[in-house]
Amino acid sequence: MLAAFPAASDASRIKTTILVQASPVAGFQYHEGKEVWDGLQVGDVLDLVREPDNPYDGNAVRVEWQGHMLGYVPRRDNAGVARMLDRGTKFAAKIVRLKKARRPWERVLFEVYLDL
Repeated sequence: MLAAFPAASDASRIKTTILVQASPVAGFQYHEGKEVWDGLQVGDVLDLVREPDNPYDGNAVRVEWQGHMLGYVPRRDNAGVARMLDRGTKFAAKIVRLKKARRPWERVLFEVYLDL
């Protein structure tokens, strides 16, 4: 029996993504999270913005939703993403879980992807 493979033209349309990390949004309680909470949805696209001059963390990466600052990529998880952003790497990020939790660091879980 012969196996069917996609034609070369079909293969060029296949999108490959790599999950880089999953993290909670750090500092959610200190930024605009409370004001925009009711508008957030699982699957929403997030923007990752590098803050190389941040006085508290030289690897700081801000997490934004529709121009609103939600917080940061946690310090323990941000070095690799910061280095890659500094080199011009384009990441995709999205909300994967929303939880009304007492602990603010548990409220928004997001994933960072690299499109190939």
